[in-house]
Amino acid sequence: MNQAVPSQKAVITVVGKDTVGIIAKVCTYLAEHNVNVLDISQTIIEGFFNMMMIVDIKGSTQEFDEITNALDSLGQGIGVRIRCQREEIFTKMHRI
Repeated sequence: MNQAVPSQKAVITVVGKDTVGIIAKVCTYLAEHNVNVLDISQTIIEGFFNMMMIVDIKGSTQEFDEITNALDSLGQGIGVRIRCQREEIFTKMHRI
């Protein structure tokens, strides 16, 4: 059986009430762990913050599970929900 190699890209989504420094805190964490941001978009609608990032994790100093857990904790600390999924999982979940 051929086992697929996990993607080196991940999709990070951040949703919550807008406040100062959300992007800075997420990007600081990623930079400190050598995760490269490939693309980023954000919208703020009536005070609600929504951000999506595509990142490259191949050079990360942490394992994927450590990244997801740390981002989850970071989100709880700043009052937003941060979710990190491998690219292939995100794509399969959002296929129509």
